[in-house]
Amino acid sequence: MADKDGLKAEKNYHIDTPFANGGGFYIKGANSLEWGMKKHLANIFDPKSGNTVMFAFDHGYFMGSVSGLERLDLVLPTLMDNIDCLMGTRGAIRTCVPPECRKAIALRATSGSSMLDDDLSHEVIAVDVEDCIRMNADCMAIQTFVGADGQLSSLDNLSRAVNAGLRYGIPTLGVVAVGKQMERTDRFFKLATRMLAELGANIIKTYYCDKFEEVVAACPVPIVVAGGKKLSEPDALKLAYDSIQGGARGVDMGRNIFQSEHPVHMSAAIRKIVHEKFTDKEAYQFFQDSIAR
Repeated sequence: MADKDGLKAEKNYHIDTPFANGGGFYIKGANSLEWGMKKHLANIFDPKSGNTVMFAFDHGYFMGSVSGLERLDLVLPTLMDNIDCLMGTRGAIRTCVPPECRKAIALRATSGSSMLDDDLSHEVIAVDVEDCIRMNADCMAIQTFVGADGQLSSLDNLSRAVNAGLRYGIPTLGVVAVGKQMERTDRFFKLATRMLAELGANIIKTYYCDKFEEVVAACPVPIVVAGGKKLSEPDALKLAYDSIQGGARGVDMGRNIFQSEHPVHMSAAIRKIVHEKFTDKEAYQFFQDSIAR
């Protein structure tokens, strides 16, 4: 076992120095992957901006019917123009996403307890890799609970998904879960994102925090920032802007889109930040102008 007592505190992240092993491919950490894996990643991340707008609508797998997602079949088609990657469960995707949809698919591959359970950290792999292949998924989304009671089984889920993904050419998206007892600090997110990347995840979904640029610099694969709880539109747009400025390669906005009073306009405003370098203030003005038209 490694001796933790003699470890020095990290100090130099070289945040102004680009990732060194870029090679000829534009997605961080993917230079040595084979063509099939790169193709899936290129479906997720726009080749021009290098970024992605994800839309998470997988909340029903543990929360049931959620405000704003009562009718997935009606909500999803309205947002397609502004979304790069749809993140959902296989049941929701098969029933509510038209197969002619050209968007990337991040398939939720783990599940666990319902919201009635106090501990959600004991998830299992619920979707085998063969079904991911049948659904032409561009990545498998694996919820991981670093520092929680179910940490060991959670990291085992991730490792199993990575192994299967490497075998069949499907990337793995490691989703950093933050429970009630887990700290939301740069120290925690540096630990969690680095662990998931070193276990082989090709993309990390996590939360924005202080010193976020250091979290990004220390993680050798792209980070996508989760929107988290519902915020006001100006605050959600600022979160998106700060995340991209801090080095994130995209945002995954769920509730901050589908629980907005104007979800289509909100998704379009977020897209302006992620792909067109709008500031949060410019994006909010665009949002208001779009509503007024």
